Amino acid sequence: MRLPCLGFARWGALLALLMTPGSGLASSAQVDQPITVDELVTAVLEVNPQVKSARAQWNSALHQIKQNYVPADPTFGYNNIDSWRGIGAPGIHEYTVTQPVQFPGKALYQADMARRTAKIAQISYLATVRDTRAAAETGYYQALLDDALADVTAAQLADLARVVKVTQIKYEANQAAQSDVISAQFDYSTTKQSLAQTRLAARNDLRNLNQLLFRRPDSPLLLSRKINLKPFRARLDSLVDRAVASRQEILEAALTEKNNDVALKLARMEYLPDFTFGYNFDDFAVPNFAPAPSHTQDHTIMIGLTVPIFAWWRQREDITKAQYDLEAAADNLASIRKQTEVAVTQLYDQVQLDYQIAVNYRDYLVPLARENFNVALVAYTGQKIEFADLSGAIQRSYNARIAYLQAVNQFYAQEVALEQTVGSPILQ
Repeated sequence: MRLPCLGFARWGALLALLMTPGSGLASSAQVDQPITVDELVTAVLEVNPQVKSARAQWNSALHQIKQNYVPADPTFGYNNIDSWRGIGAPGIHEYTVTQPVQFPGKALYQADMARRTAKIAQISYLATVRDTRAAAETGYYQALLDDALADVTAAQLADLARVVKVTQIKYEANQAAQSDVISAQFDYSTTKQSLAQTRLAARNDLRNLNQLLFRRPDSPLLLSRKINLKPFRARLDSLVDRAVASRQEILEAALTEKNNDVALKLARMEYLPDFTFGYNFDDFAVPNFAPAPSHTQDHTIMIGLTVPIFAWWRQREDITKAQYDLEAAADNLASIRKQTEVAVTQLYDQVQLDYQIAVNYRDYLVPLARENFNVALVAYTGQKIEFADLSGAIQRSYNARIAYLQAVNQFYAQEVALEQTVGSPILQ
């Protein structure tokens, strides 16, 4: 599990995230320092109730192993025999103790299955941690995207304000048509509405993160807004090998297959008898009832076993079912392995492509579109181009910046999905 090594000062920034939601402190505490994605994940995994629930279920399964070694409780009986009054004054006091015992070896197999079931619960817990980590990282990057989109839209609004001013000046000088002014004002108003929607989306992103942190929706949350775009350098073959070896779904399917194999053995062992051991003590209140007048007490040892007369019919169906369950588990394991190989390969190629697209927008298309807008604004002012050309230039500049942010977000999202498919964080 990848957890950041935090200095003493950084824990102060996380303190508000880890406060008990029910106390009311979590909603009022202020986070003075921006939270990085690793610090957010650390806080989420500490307080998220789904993670806690999965951990408790794992601990619960651990305490269902040893009980398989314990035999069933013995049975104590007392018989009031040959009483002339019905209750009391018996002719014989009879005390009986019986102990049922399974055929030797069954308890070992049952405990073995319980141990694997606990291991499956542990893997389920790790899968919950993995998925919660992915949700936190995806939510973090989505919050960065929507916040950056709001900034880009605000910058676009400022550019449109310049265009509106230019069109008004040219219209007053009879150098532009009134339709240019109306079109510029229309674009300005619609962009202003888009900015309000983007701001709302950014606030909702923070509310989703607060839900993962088990905090009130509008609790303060300050995120680090730095976009660190690094190339993805992990090798595909090593990622595929790691996924096949460590993905939680594959490990769980493998353990399920082993459990089904043990279940088949247990089903076959039902043909074997179970035993009952008993002890009987008789105290003869009437000496004439005793085997001999001088011996009014006797002891009896009993050994019984089940006779599987009907097991050949009933158990034959259980064995057939267990065989099919084992076959299904084996096929399911093979299917998950193959699906994982394909998914890792597809996500790996997508991550590489998203990085190339983001870099191309950052280093070439965004600067080019920005330069095109500045040139077009000057040209329109000098009556060298029409308003439609200027409008197209400003729209290309806006679209290029939006496409860059979306490509970065897609890169992060696919990287998180790749980690989730591999089953563990990818440290480059």
